[in-house]
Parts: sequence; C-alpha cells; structure tokens
Amino acid sequence: MSSENLSGAVDQQERLDGYVSGYVDGEGTFSISVQINPSSSLGIQLIPEFHVSQNRDRSEVLEIIRERLGCGTIKSNGKKGDVLVLTVRRHRDLLEKVIPFFERSPLLSSKQSEFQVFASIVRSMAAGEHLTKDGLRELLALALTTNGGGRYRKRDWMSALNHLESSETIRQTTIS
Repeated sequence: MSSENLSGAVDQQERLDGYVSGYVDGEGTFSISVQINPSSSLGIQLIPEFHVSQNRDRSEVLEIIRERLGCGTIKSNGKKGDVLVLTVRRHRDLLEKVIPFFERSPLLSSKQSEFQVFASIVRSMAAGEHLTKDGLRELLALALTTNGGGRYRKRDWMSALNHLESSETIRQTTIS
C-alpha cells in the first residue's frame, strides 16, 4: 500500500472514530446500575453498561458502531419497538474495547466526565475493589455522581446503601 493510500485510510478511520464518538455523545450512555443480589458476597451487585440507541429505520448506525468497537448486542428497546439499542455489559469488552476507544476519541460534552467516572469504576471493579464493603460504598458514591446524580435511579441506590448498612448491622449483631 502506498503511503498516500495509507494516509487516506488513517484519515478515514479518524473520521469514523470522530463520528462514532460524536454520535455517542448525543445518543449514548455510560451507566452503573445497582441491584440487590443475595448471591453476591455483599448482597449488592454493580452493573456497568454502555448503550446507544437509534430508530429502527437507521439501524446501520448501530451496526457501524458495533463493528467499530468490535462488541455489543443490538436489540429492540422493550418499551418502544421502533427503537434499537446497542448494549455492551461484558466487563472484558468494556475494559478492552469500549473504554480504550473513548479514551482515544474523547467525547466533547460534559458526558466526557461521566465517561471518566464510568471508566474508573469499571477498572476498580476489575481490580476487585467492589468486593469489600468500603470499596463498594466508595464505588456506589462515585456512580451516584453520574447520569444527573442518579436522579432516575436514586431509590435503587438508596435501597442498595440501606441494604449494605443493614446487612452489616445484622452481621455485627450475629457476631456479638
């Protein structure tokens, strides 16, 4: 391949990466959900997720993003059949594909700071920090700073924190 062709391919890839990043800046979300899960060691599970949506009639946009990231599942949004959602939940894909992509092609809005918190939480989870009560509490507090301060899921977060506190109280009472 000539150097001119190589340069053109690099420019095209950079444009595509910029397009993907810009699209996700408007239509994507980096979120950390919380779920009470009695089978987990502390009774609470953090679920990091990247997703981006598009109307069904422009589904090729999600296909382009999935192909560029090399991961994810495209499904119909359960609430609205005319909307599709590309979702990535697999920790390894988040760590090795999604996070590095958006570090190379950063978002331009305030969503970039939420992405940075998301990346920090996913990496902390990979290091096992969510497996201790103090670590989980710290990650819960950090996650609550994203997505508008958790305004859509505040009840879930408060329930999880209460569960974490009450399970510790129960353990202390049982041990005493």
